[in-house]
Amino acid sequence: MKNTDPDFASRLLDVIENDIVPLTRDGVEIGNKVFGAAILRKSDLSLVVAGTNFETENPLWHGEMSTLKSFYEMPEDQRPATSDCIFLTTHEPCSLCLSAITWTGFDNFYYFFGYEDTRDAFNIPHDLKILQEVFKVDNGEYKRRNDFWESHDLIALAGDTGVTQVSRIRQAYDKLSATYQASKSENSIPLS
Repeated sequence: MKNTDPDFASRLLDVIENDIVPLTRDGVEIGNKVFGAAILRKSDLSLVVAGTNFETENPLWHGEMSTLKSFYEMPEDQRPATSDCIFLTTHEPCSLCLSAITWTGFDNFYYFFGYEDTRDAFNIPHDLKILQEVFKVDNGEYKRRNDFWESHDLIALAGDTGVTQVSRIRQAYDKLSATYQASKSENSIPLS
């Protein structure tokens, strides 16, 4: 299945809605942020692993990082090569997670919410601020196609055929964000 096929985008949306959102709901209930990720096989789009944010345990366990941790905890003979996988994130990856995706050898990633959504809708401005302050990358304009990987906006890819599912996922994340925002002053995450 090609990444321009409507069924491709629909499958990635299904993973967010049915695999990542439930994990994230549990994580948010104990004070973690709303970020999650999954790894799928390119060959048949089967789920290899899904994960969510565990920053209350360790500030490095962003959704992508904790998913990668779970991926690399799999027995090597059961873990597919990263070149044979799709990396899916709920939010456009921060600089830490961009680096981790690169260092682990993925040649792609797909994200649902962009940086502006993370900053504005989720009131979590750190991704854009770190990119600007540390790396001098204005407005999150990193090179989306480079020698290591290509990044893809899943909502744009889903187009008109994914409107209903995109709306359901947005509603789920609106609720998760409200829960997180109401409790974030009580957690010990350095950049809440």
